[in-house]
Amino acid sequence: MNSLERFAAYARGEQLDRLPCVPIVGNTAARVLGVKVSEFRGNGKLLAKAHVAAYRRFGYDVIRIFTDLYTQAEAMGARVHYPDDETAYLAAPAIHSADQIPSLKPVDPYKDGNLPHHLEAMERVYQAVGKEVVVNGALTGPFTTASFLIGTENLVRLTLRNPAAVHELCEVALQGALAYARGILDTGCTPSITDAMCSSTVISPRQFKEFGQPYLKRLVDFIHSRGRAVTLHICGKTQPIWEAMADTGADCLSIDNAADLEQAKVRVGHRVRLMGNVPPSEIMLQGTPAQVRAAVRRCILQAHDNPKGFIVASGCSLAVETPYANIDAMLAAVREIGWPVHAEQLTKDELTCA
Repeated sequence: MNSLERFAAYARGEQLDRLPCVPIVGNTAARVLGVKVSEFRGNGKLLAKAHVAAYRRFGYDVIRIFTDLYTQAEAMGARVHYPDDETAYLAAPAIHSADQIPSLKPVDPYKDGNLPHHLEAMERVYQAVGKEVVVNGALTGPFTTASFLIGTENLVRLTLRNPAAVHELCEVALQGALAYARGILDTGCTPSITDAMCSSTVISPRQFKEFGQPYLKRLVDFIHSRGRAVTLHICGKTQPIWEAMADTGADCLSIDNAADLEQAKVRVGHRVRLMGNVPPSEIMLQGTPAQVRAAVRRCILQAHDNPKGFIVASGCSLAVETPYANIDAMLAAVREIGWPVHAEQLTKDELTCA
């Protein structure tokens, strides 16, 4: 089965060869092609070539065109630093005070920043392999983009002192996200949303319901209006907001390794597909292939029977230097377990390896 066949059969409740598996490869794709991460900037052709090469090398089930979370904020004026061969990071927000918010304009994804190059990469990847594998375009959620536009500390402070300004900032970020989502969809790809700063380690569940959820719901509703399903990822601690995340209408929740898949299954598994949550750092980056296989078994034991389905995945994007052997081990473990999952045998395997 190829990826599209696997997902289609899974949705229909038909026989599978294995569960879908997604080690979330981002800038690791540069290593596969033998180029530096910084070379992706402004080069959609190279970015596409790297992601196709990585997909061909590992054989996973979703390609996610991604370099960093800052592309939308950068296109609106934030300053981003690009190290020579590592993932970019925010150097300075676009504005520093609430009275500057009216100066911000939603992005034009065909003209602003690196967005046109990312759209080019998505189109190239979709044309090359879109008939065999799911191709997603990374889309940063409105609250997270808002935090990059004004700075996280400033934004959190404003949620308490000037909520109206936060809503104004989230609205302009949302309009940019809608424009970019439209561009992603027009390439043939599907937007995949990450709203990292909505984590309960950053803001409270009440703040998420006020400043995160409503804007995410509007974004999800738009993507649904184009006939596509949506995955939502929020980093870190999310247990307090699982129900609110499901209320956005997202079809799949990507669960960070900081959370418990079995608890998520009990609470929201009847509403959404789950995806996760092999630890990207301590296991995928620093662990051994044997540890990767054990982590995959644990995830499958916890969530293979989720009512809305389960995708084996890393808990977040993989680090650039993630060993190939560990990515191979993740996919090999899923193939070995196969489908249907025999939980009793997996449990015995776990006890044997413990």
